[in-house]
Amino acid sequence: MNEAGLRRMRAVLAARVESGEVPGLVALLGHGEAVHVEVLGSLHDGGGAAMREDAIFRLASATKPITAAGVMALVEDCRLRLDDPVDEWLPELAGRRVLARPDAELEDTVPARRAVTVRDLLTFTWGYGVDLTGAETPVQQEIVRLGLHVPPSELDPEEWVRRLGSLPLLRQPGERWLYHTGSDVLGLLVSRVSGQSFEAFLRERLFAPLGMVDTGFHVPAEQLHRLPTSYAHDQRTGDLVVWDPAEGGKYSKAPAFQCGGDGLVSTAADYHAFQRMLLQGGKFRGERVLSTASVALMTSDQLTPEQKVDKDRQTEFFGDHGGFGFGMGVRTVRRGLANIGQFGWDGGLGTSAQADPVAGLNGVLLTQVAQDSPVTPRLIKDFWTTAYQAIDD
Repeated sequence: MNEAGLRRMRAVLAARVESGEVPGLVALLGHGEAVHVEVLGSLHDGGGAAMREDAIFRLASATKPITAAGVMALVEDCRLRLDDPVDEWLPELAGRRVLARPDAELEDTVPARRAVTVRDLLTFTWGYGVDLTGAETPVQQEIVRLGLHVPPSELDPEEWVRRLGSLPLLRQPGERWLYHTGSDVLGLLVSRVSGQSFEAFLRERLFAPLGMVDTGFHVPAEQLHRLPTSYAHDQRTGDLVVWDPAEGGKYSKAPAFQCGGDGLVSTAADYHAFQRMLLQGGKFRGERVLSTASVALMTSDQLTPEQKVDKDRQTEFFGDHGGFGFGMGVRTVRRGLANIGQFGWDGGLGTSAQADPVAGLNGVLLTQVAQDSPVTPRLIKDFWTTAYQAIDD
């Protein structure tokens, strides 16, 4: 890494902290064996405890690639197969009906042309997902009534999947990309197939081999002093408002449902280890965690042009990579400094994690401010712009 680029990165990030846009952050760049970390600001708005390198952040959707890796571990065990129907393990999702049109009444359905497969869930093409358009259709109203429009961490997973199975699919399996919910289903699938809690399985197959000691679905009481307050933006004033406190907050206790879509907490060091394993074709510190073939599949574009239609027009971020692998974006178009082949995913609570095999770059930015205004997405873009300037050929 070059010092001038690192100084520029620090200056850009520090300016955002000093302006009050974010109370604090941890930024990590890995390039080969070299690792550079910036720790700026405080854990909470208004000062107080300083941000720390081992701060534990809410990953939000940066959970999704880890969930996909857990599924691939079961595929490698021959306990799951990518193109097998999930009916055996998730009978609640068997015998699907599909809405005749996105705005149809709930009873206006047709039979699904085929069963939902593991691959459908990994690529978010199984026919159901979060609608970010705000459409007031009959099915969206029913989703709200059933409490399925929010992360389901407070719901019992068995009740959650029962409610989910009571709804028709929004699209035919394999037809279109629809965000998020596939990862939550996969977490439950892993638990049922493995006979363990989702967290116990991830700890055994991923977290322990990778040394991810601070990654899990909640922060233990004795470590809550490392958890920053999570903030959103007041949509009228733009001011920071508390979304989730550290003490007594959502992540201060074990959730009822260990959500594969957005439930994990982690540190910059832990996520760096996970991405380094992927960059090294499934190996970490000389030990194999996943096969090279599994990593190649996860980090290559799996979508057809038809499947991408809805994805690319929902938000700027969804379309930015161009492609999508298993639980993460895969860059097939060069719109900025990142190379074709970059892979990773960001989290709506202010996290960004991407790896670039061409540049050998492994980057993690963790903040505690949600991406619900232009402020945090711009910070994330500026981090990546300066990150690429800090890497020498």
